[in-house]
Amino acid sequence: MRDIVIATGNQGKINDFKYIFPEDNVIGIQTLVPDFDVEETGTTFEENARLKSEAGCSLLGKIVIADDSGLAVDALNGEPGIYSARYAGPAKNDEANIDLLLGNMAGITDRSAQFVCAIAVSEPGRATRTYRGEVAGEIALERQGTHGFGYDPVFYLPAYRKTMAELTNEEKAEISHRRQAIEQLKQDF
Repeated sequence: MRDIVIATGNQGKINDFKYIFPEDNVIGIQTLVPDFDVEETGTTFEENARLKSEAGCSLLGKIVIADDSGLAVDALNGEPGIYSARYAGPAKNDEANIDLLLGNMAGITDRSAQFVCAIAVSEPGRATRTYRGEVAGEIALERQGTHGFGYDPVFYLPAYRKTMAELTNEEKAEISHRRQAIEQLKQDF
């Protein structure tokens, strides 16, 4: 069993990694460094993931994986994008973010969107590597489902006829943007 340090305090993301790495000991970095916080100053998901993984690796001297992920809505020119977690303000409130998104989508017929995940892996003595996964869907008119976190209740998957929040953890782990990026990472890990 390997220890895999994930540079996040987001329990939803940690749980996603636990489902995808069931035989490993997945640890949120804040278990090791309670005040770990990196300002996300990048302009892309990849840049922000790299900032977090490199800071964690430098601090701990071991392999650290970080992700930056979010929702990109075509009709909103890619918003909320890298600001997904703080779309409605610095409090990072999922319900407020969804309310703002649904308000901004009012009257818009093109509801296409993508969940995007960029993962960075940093380890001592090796260049940081990044991987990207995307899942296409649509923004639902209202919340549906109780599983997941973030925008899952309004991210509709036409092929499943469900939102991400209506999928089981196992179903989500199979198709998620994070899973796609992690599958690329696993080939190099």
